[in-house]
Amino acid sequence: MKVETKARGIIEVDDSHILTMPEGLFGFEEYSKYALIESEYEPFIWLQSIEDVSLAFLIVDPFLICSTYETDIDDESLKKIGIEKPEDIIVMTIVTIPSDGSNITANFQGPLVINKSNQKCMQVIVNDNRWSTKVDVVKMLSGEGK
Repeated sequence: MKVETKARGIIEVDDSHILTMPEGLFGFEEYSKYALIESEYEPFIWLQSIEDVSLAFLIVDPFLICSTYETDIDDESLKKIGIEKPEDIIVMTIVTIPSDGSNITANFQGPLVINKSNQKCMQVIVNDNRWSTKVDVVKMLSGEGK
């Protein structure tokens, strides 16, 4: 599928990298179709809206930033995207890179849960006071944030 991107123009994206978010992202509920696109900066991935070229987010596997990260998501929530077994789950987190040069952060409190068997995705809220919406990525990677 051809996808117009914010960062790279029009590119070809394999259908297996197209996600459907029935409830959208918090604050962007009206957008439900996204493409996962490799970023030029590994291990980050672009989550590009197919419906609005100007809407794109950098995401990353939170376990690469913090090996002790945990999400306790209830089974009822997971059923919304058809999760039947734990091995179908991929967890990602949205990264913010402020233009003012301040700290790069990741939203560990509102991770994305992807069902890799059907490419459905949802954003959830983790009710755990260890995690915030602004986890300092550099501090966590350097061991200072633990």
